[in-house]
Amino acid sequence: MPKLKTNSGSKKRFTLTGSGKVKRKHAYKSHILTKKTKKQKRNLTHVAMIDKVDERRVKDLLVK
Repeated sequence: MPKLKTNSGSKKRFTLTGSGKVKRKHAYKSHILTKKTKKQKRNLTHVAMIDKVDERRVKDLLVK
C-alpha cells in the first residue's frame, strides 16, 4: 500500500503540541492592520487551540 500524504495546507496552518492538542493562529492579522486597534492586533498575536469538535478532523489531515 502506498504512503499517505499529509495535507500540505494544514501542515502550514497547524502544529501539534506535546500533549496532542492542535495549535492554530488567529485570522485577521495579515493585512489592513491600520484600522485595527493596538489591543486587537496584540490579542490576535497569541496562539489559540483548535476547538474539541474539529480536533479529530485536523489531526487526520496532519498525521498520515
